[in-house]
Amino acid sequence: MRYPQSVGVESIGEFSERIDVRSPGEFTEDHLPGASNHPVLDDQQRAIVGTLDAQQSPFAARRVGAAMTAHNIASMIEREFHDRPADWRPLVYCWRGGQRSRSLALVLHEVGWRPALLEGGYKAFRRAVRNQLEYLPSQFEWIVICGPTGSGKTRLLGALGKAGAQVLDLEAIACHRGSVLGDIIARPQPTQRHFETDLWQALSRFDPQRPIYVEAESRKIGMLQIPPALVAAMRGAQCVRIEAPLSARVQHLLIEYQHFVSDPQALAERLDRLRELHSRERVERWKAQAAGGDSGGFVAEVLAQHYDPAYQRSLERTFPQAGVARALHLDRLEEAEFAQAAGRLLARSPATSAA
Repeated sequence: MRYPQSVGVESIGEFSERIDVRSPGEFTEDHLPGASNHPVLDDQQRAIVGTLDAQQSPFAARRVGAAMTAHNIASMIEREFHDRPADWRPLVYCWRGGQRSRSLALVLHEVGWRPALLEGGYKAFRRAVRNQLEYLPSQFEWIVICGPTGSGKTRLLGALGKAGAQVLDLEAIACHRGSVLGDIIARPQPTQRHFETDLWQALSRFDPQRPIYVEAESRKIGMLQIPPALVAAMRGAQCVRIEAPLSARVQHLLIEYQHFVSDPQALAERLDRLRELHSRERVERWKAQAAGGDSGGFVAEVLAQHYDPAYQRSLERTFPQAGVARALHLDRLEEAEFAQAAGRLLARSPATSAA
């Protein structure tokens, strides 16, 4: 058998430890689920080697790169891998399964460990993720949760998950609530590649024999694109519509967006993005309401004049089943009420309960 052994993307699940030897910048953009970053060349070193290759010669680049790589691998073994057991079997990968991953794997093999190389590296994994996202969504039955802004769609998804239903929370994966005010403080959105990897991982865990609940979304969540196959599957699905009084929605949003209530300046900066859709006078009035402490009045007005009309137009255009959706009437938008609503939904769909 050739050593180190090479395995395909389909074998990733056999390895409890996955080592990404690419640079930190590459790793941050995306990586295999559960992988840890142990770069054989960091970002600066990789740039130096690349410059040598372009300006001098491939030989000069390899000579300098080999010295850097040897030093970095020695440091890994001394500081990070020293406590691994003799039967340790990690999966090692780089961009294309070439010199960077092979250099570490060969040293680990010589020590006596049993590393494996990912054939084709991250590039092969990325290709597999994209291919599977083209057909995986069509393998499931979807139930789409609709409802105007502030009606608690995400909280209903959470209650359904606690009750044992299969739930895909796209906004949690995207780190964004899907509107102009949807930024999640201290949690920047992932890259498009990372978003798709997390989405693929979530879909791979679902049981095709049971439906999946998901919130109605547009094609984009913040700066991220939902894969076209998933958009198509959601738009052809049956819908459930939350109905809640305006007063309850206002109170719910004041709690959910407390960070904006306490920071009128940050809120004003985001409201300026609506100038293309509303008059300058209207946007300035909203900003004055928020800055003046009339948070409830501000939220009610923005819902009535912006979010509700926009949501209704989008829903009618993109979710054909929304017009015949089953209605869930919620009065207070509190945890107990969401739990009861989830129970009512699952009672009508026994297959959604936990297996």
